[in-house]
Amino acid sequence: MSDVRYDKKVTIKEIVDFFKFEQLTGNEHSLERWTVVPDVNRPGFELCGYNDPSDPRRIVVLGNKESQFIKGMDEKSQRERFPVITDGLTPALIITKNNDLPPILKEVAEASNFPILRTNLETYRLQTDLITYLDEKLAPEDTLSGVLVSVHGTGVLLLGESGMGKSETALDLIRDGHLLIADDRVDVQHIHNTIYGHSPELIKGLLEIRGIGIIDVEKMFGAASLRDTTQIDLVIKLVPFEADAEYNRIGDETQRYTRILDVLIPTITLPVSAGRNTSVLVESAVTNYKMQQKGYNSADEIRRRFRELARKENG
Repeated sequence: MSDVRYDKKVTIKEIVDFFKFEQLTGNEHSLERWTVVPDVNRPGFELCGYNDPSDPRRIVVLGNKESQFIKGMDEKSQRERFPVITDGLTPALIITKNNDLPPILKEVAEASNFPILRTNLETYRLQTDLITYLDEKLAPEDTLSGVLVSVHGTGVLLLGESGMGKSETALDLIRDGHLLIADDRVDVQHIHNTIYGHSPELIKGLLEIRGIGIIDVEKMFGAASLRDTTQIDLVIKLVPFEADAEYNRIGDETQRYTRILDVLIPTITLPVSAGRNTSVLVESAVTNYKMQQKGYNSADEIRRRFRELARKENG
């Protein structure tokens, strides 16, 4: 696993371009400001004169309530408090619902080339959309060595030593109608306490098969055989079969997990050997996992049958 990338940032220009905000103050240079925090600040305390310590680089949002409050402020209070919400650590200020830009706020912002933006969105909608956007843009990232496929709608990350047949297994799964997301290298992101994976652009849609070389999955199996990204629900580790090793036989062993970007992903270990159809085993593992998610456990069923047999024999 490579070094996790936490030092990401989003510029105000990227945000303006994406949401098509109206820019009321500041020039192009002002849009070079940036944020590293996937959250916003409603400046009620600051407008009341109390400077509540908060995360730096949070975008300030003025909704209907703040706009109404500002209308009741005297000029002296406005000139004292507006510099606090337009300081050097604040990325930008967004006015929602097409509310008016207070003249003194405009004056203060222009004096420091501070960007004030405006949208017709409701405040709650802006906050939801903006935080979601920032969450995705600022999500911690890492790169893993493995193969990512979608099997029956379940994101499965195949891990294992080189030569364990991860790509060959993916090829069999694709032939059976499942989807390839990434082969060899998988870029992962931590978004909303969930891990998502996608392929690096350079190798997107390509699969490396020993003895054949690189194959273009889209041209060979069609565009419907690929998916850009998926949530990683299950990790399956392919390991060499060892006759004297202990493997899960019944299914009642303690659940194992793989930690990816501080999120624990349920993990299954599959021993691989000649004569074992790995792709069928992966499909079966996914089906069993989905049944367990719905509350059915075959280990409980076999124990129930043994109890029933014991009762009959003792009865």
